[in-house]
Amino acid sequence: MAQSFAWTPTQEYIERSNIWRFMQKYNIRDYHELVRRSTEDIEWFWDAVVTELQIEFFEPYKKVLDVSQGIPWAKWFVGGKVNIAHNCVDKHARARPEKLALIWEGEDGSVRHVSYRELYEQTNRLAHLLHEMGIAKGDRVGIFMPMIPETVIAMMACAKLGAIFTPIFSGFGAHAVAARLNDCEAKLLITAESFSRKGVRIEMGKIAREAAKLCPTVTEVLDLTPLGVRKFSSSQVRQFRTFEPSNPRTLLRDTEPTDAEDPFMIIYTSGTTGRPKGAVHVHGGFLVKIAQEVAHQVDLHEEDILYWVTDMGWIMGPWEVVGGLALGGTVFLYEGAPDYPSIDRLWAMVERHKISILGVSPTLIRALMKFGEEPVRRHDLSSLRILGSTGEPWNPDPWWWLFEHVGGRRCPIINLSGGTEVGACFLSPLPITPLKPCTLVGPALGMAVDVFDSHGKPLRGGVGELVCTKPWPGMTRGIWKDPDRYIQTYWSRWPNIWVHGDWASIDEEGYWFLHGRSDDTIKIAGKRLGPAEIESVLVGHAAVAEAAAIGVPHELKGETIWCYVVLKPGYEPSDALRTELRERVREALGKAFAPEQVKFVKELPKTRNAKILRRAIRAVALGQEPGDLSNLENPQALEEIARAETAP
Repeated sequence: MAQSFAWTPTQEYIERSNIWRFMQKYNIRDYHELVRRSTEDIEWFWDAVVTELQIEFFEPYKKVLDVSQGIPWAKWFVGGKVNIAHNCVDKHARARPEKLALIWEGEDGSVRHVSYRELYEQTNRLAHLLHEMGIAKGDRVGIFMPMIPETVIAMMACAKLGAIFTPIFSGFGAHAVAARLNDCEAKLLITAESFSRKGVRIEMGKIAREAAKLCPTVTEVLDLTPLGVRKFSSSQVRQFRTFEPSNPRTLLRDTEPTDAEDPFMIIYTSGTTGRPKGAVHVHGGFLVKIAQEVAHQVDLHEEDILYWVTDMGWIMGPWEVVGGLALGGTVFLYEGAPDYPSIDRLWAMVERHKISILGVSPTLIRALMKFGEEPVRRHDLSSLRILGSTGEPWNPDPWWWLFEHVGGRRCPIINLSGGTEVGACFLSPLPITPLKPCTLVGPALGMAVDVFDSHGKPLRGGVGELVCTKPWPGMTRGIWKDPDRYIQTYWSRWPNIWVHGDWASIDEEGYWFLHGRSDDTIKIAGKRLGPAEIESVLVGHAAVAEAAAIGVPHELKGETIWCYVVLKPGYEPSDALRTELRERVREALGKAFAPEQVKFVKELPKTRNAKILRRAIRAVALGQEPGDLSNLENPQALEEIARAETAP
């Protein structure tokens, strides 16, 4: 049914692609054979990727995959010594030192270019400084910074030493920052003093120092800016001193030959209960998987400029940096809002910097398309070759708008989906596959994914659970300090099956689609947050006894937050209290997570084991069928949810 396709690649387009070169090398005839071979023989595929992408190991691995401790604890590239900083910085600085590694633009229009040589020198300088401060292999370092070159330098300096970095969303408040630093027991926090967002200076350094006060293990805070490095004492946050560069001849440092399974990053995501989950990613598996995705899915070549509209605190930040640099490409970074000071800012940057691969979220496109086509038409977007998207499912209108008006019907939309814990993607098109609107086409290469029904059997012709039946290199090596939670969250429903928490379906032609989350996680403009984090902030108020947070559909953001609050005796609902609670969440977690609605109720619906039934709250709030309520202890609470006063 060719008429169902929105885009079909030309033979010239196919033969230029990285994945076509891979297929020719291994005598693979077509897309379906490629997916089959990559998922049936995962050890062959991932070993071939290492060779094809010229990923350098200090010592070769003895075995591609070891599942002797069980599939959830799979180890990859066993015995190999490798380092992400070597593959992203060092080897390119030697081979092509003047090649652009980074292009940065600030909201005020400032532009900086950083070559691989400069990135190498600055990474070495910071690594030397961190070593002088006592940072060593295995130490955790928080990075709370905007998207500036120094953020990449900090990330690579940590990797060079074998330290573990924790990226933190730049829009978080102090308590959210502190929660992540405390969980990973960070020794150091690296930040920037401020950055611009829609013309307003965000005092990031102040937030960082407030967070450090709440973290016993954080002994120092570094303010890393283009003008130098300042060190703050976390106990005397008003004092700082400027670091003078050491003797330049002492600044070059050998890169630590880390084990392939040594942690590289702890990046936080949120579940439906409890504290944020620290997904552990390692040097070998994360590097190989991300490099493969950027090479094969968005087809990055050395001459390409890659820009994903993201933050380093979300998985697509490390994804674009590691993938783009590992392949010797150029990564574009932008510090501010993509619609400021004018609504055509994003399109102007594409034209100005000749960006060839642009990654966006459906939420961003929904926000920009309301201004019409004219802001896009002002700019020459002919440099674009690939459009990427992630973060949430598409709906047809914005997909078509992006395809027609931004891509001119000539650029495929590579709609990929995975997650922080996945370290990459479960589903993604390739630039050699015809596209239907909103589709993800099929499994990402080397990813043995399926759709299961409620009995754990493959499902076709209906919506079911997205699962993965084999390990993959980029999978998290567990939740930091909580192996039981890792197993319970992802591996407990069916033996040796990863259950991701997404609804998915496969149509009659074999094309895959997503239909939203199957758990309670709230997803705002692609940013995931567990309801427990919001609820804990609300319950911290003197007037609040209990709280429940849910995500409800929103035209622009995908989801927005509604909160249901039970007050303690002696307190009465009021608009002033509603405003105070909303502001409390905004200050603690960041502006993006401020509730749209705060509603007062006398009780929350709970199960017999006292678990709040958020699924039922959400269904009733949206006027939907709440489903099975046999485990509900107090059904009268749902009637009150339906009657809850709406905030003005």
